[in-house]
Amino acid sequence: MESPIHKQTVELSSYISKILRDYFGKGPESVHVSLGKTFIIVYIRNFLSPTERVLMNQKQVESVQQTRDLVMQTLIPEIKAYIKIVTGMEIREFYYDWGLHNKSAMFTGICTDTTSIDYPINEEFTGKEELINEIINLSSESEKKPVEIYACQLNPRSILVIRNGILVRIEKQLIRQGMQEQLKLAKRTLEKGLLHNNNHFEGILDTTVIDIFVDWDFDLDKSVIVLVTNPSR
Repeated sequence: MESPIHKQTVELSSYISKILRDYFGKGPESVHVSLGKTFIIVYIRNFLSPTERVLMNQKQVESVQQTRDLVMQTLIPEIKAYIKIVTGMEIREFYYDWGLHNKSAMFTGICTDTTSIDYPINEEFTGKEELINEIINLSSESEKKPVEIYACQLNPRSILVIRNGILVRIEKQLIRQGMQEQLKLAKRTLEKGLLHNNNHFEGILDTTVIDIFVDWDFDLDKSVIVLVTNPSR
């Protein structure tokens, strides 16, 4: 018999695949949804429209990111509403990032504590402390050491890291001056470069890291990092 969690993840995967196809003209090859505790991670593979492919070939990466960011302003409320219908989970924070070089993407939701199903989570996964220390070091390079950091594994392939208190004063001033979009584009380039060029993660986790995503909520001074791994190594 199909478990309630499996039924929910299949339903959400199907919906997100359809809504991306409706808005972008081309759907992804696959959408994998992970539920754990009060978190939801959506991992999207092989997602790049023909128009975006042309722009990428012309080195117009920022144009693709900016266009997608505009579309997401419409998409996010619809996705949050559908997640609430299917799971009962109220999404209070929503993060997303694009792995354009891999044609992949990530959506992450952090929900309120009121859920009818106990979604399992692993807070004691292999390499957790070393991973946290490595993320702290990288954060210190690109902005500052986080005030608080939390990590968990939603399934053998998805690790979530949440950082609180990472913005420096100059970044907060740019946000006050309405430069959130420019700051996000700059931070994506800087932080993702550090994350993708890090050669310690695979040794720490004893597995292959396929994708790394990062996003920020500037109002909350908060960030999420998602590592997608290949547990079959």
